[in-house]
Amino acid sequence: MTADHHLITTPVTDGLLRGALDVERTAHGLLPHRLPARARRQIPDEQLTLAEAQPSGVRVVFRSRATTVELDTLPTKRAYRGLPAPADGVYDLLVDSRLAAQATVTGGNLRIMDMATQSVEVREGPPGTARFTGLPAHDKDVEIWLPHTEVTELIALRTDAPVEPLPDRGRRVWLHHGSSISHGSNAAHPTATWPALAAARSGVELVNMGFGGSALLDPFTARAMRDTPADLISVKLGINIVNGDVMRLRAFVPAVHGFLDTIREGHPATPLLVVSPILCPVQEDTPGPLMPDFDGGTLRFKATGDPAERATGRLTLTVIREALARIVDERRADDPYLHHLDGRDLYGEKDYAELPLPDAIHPGPEGHQRIAENFARLAFGGDGPFRHDLFRHEA
Repeated sequence: MTADHHLITTPVTDGLLRGALDVERTAHGLLPHRLPARARRQIPDEQLTLAEAQPSGVRVVFRSRATTVELDTLPTKRAYRGLPAPADGVYDLLVDSRLAAQATVTGGNLRIMDMATQSVEVREGPPGTARFTGLPAHDKDVEIWLPHTEVTELIALRTDAPVEPLPDRGRRVWLHHGSSISHGSNAAHPTATWPALAAARSGVELVNMGFGGSALLDPFTARAMRDTPADLISVKLGINIVNGDVMRLRAFVPAVHGFLDTIREGHPATPLLVVSPILCPVQEDTPGPLMPDFDGGTLRFKATGDPAERATGRLTLTVIREALARIVDERRADDPYLHHLDGRDLYGEKDYAELPLPDAIHPGPEGHQRIAENFARLAFGGDGPFRHDLFRHEA
């Protein structure tokens, strides 16, 4: 951390945050959360506890003439035993909605997971500073997007000019829920996850509830979405259900209905888009559970279920897509604002041939770009359910 006495320190408060549903006061500062406290008390595993605290889509926002900006943070980074240490997470600074600078924070805590035993070791480390200089010296909107895969405690904000709260620009709020693909796995930096790219293309404010490994139709997630103000809502469902082999078809169908019913309690007339899984060959017709495969020294994944058990209700991505299409079709008789999008229209066979999944389940940076382009076109453009001429529905 620096000690420039010419910089102004501004307390980091929830008023400077976008994309977070809650904040927690810690010994170091402010920890953004993407699930409210009530929901966090109901989380049954460490996977979601970690994922919801990783601030995908969360940004520090303000207006200022500052040319120098410093943000002190304490990151908690994750690593896997036996694999190379990950690169430091990237902080993206946007000026008037355009990427202007990037920084990293060294040090911080390190959370090491043993994929074989599921044991975790945490090594504590010091805070650090993301420093940005040479910014344009005029009044501007500034956004600092936090690393999407690092838990980030916010300690202090310093600038060489006063900051003001960022005013409401009148953009529609897009609330999205999904799996690690929506969370941003394998994306190069926080504004390069596919939801962030689609939001930027479409001029909307993103609230990203993409949780790595944890899009499991949890009732507390549906209640959090129900209670979050939004003008547009999408839910990308299915792949984690298959990955974890957590349900059979008999349980999946009513669970989807219940998830949608809960969202509709708070958003009865908001455009709601149900998106099925993108193409993922290892799970198209093979049930889970998914297991890590370290063959060749790199982390990949493989499905371990028996395809013959589909006849008894075991789920695959093909089964999930058919069920979701049928559910939406049945519900639309009473819900004209409900829509469906086949995930293979975002990333399908041609996309896979051109941009294969590096670890067999997550798209790489170019894949995120492709999904974002297709989502912006199909959801926000033309006759899409999120098109600009739609009436703005208040939560």
